[in-house]
Amino acid sequence: MTEIIIEQLLEQRNSYLNILKHFEFQLILEPTKKEIENIEKLQASTIEQVKKIEQELAFLSNSKS
Repeated sequence: MTEIIIEQLLEQRNSYLNILKHFEFQLILEPTKKEIENIEKLQASTIEQVKKIEQELAFLSNSKS
């Protein structure tokens, strides 16, 4: 059961990492100042989600041992 949860968390993390790559690409396209602000807010939020997932993964990995 734990393996399934870990697999789902890894998929979520990979999805968030792809979203972060997309945000980086958007910043290359010369966005407006407002768009940059929005992208940076979304980046910060996405990074927080990745951190939460990695904490869960660490907890599950340690409890599995």
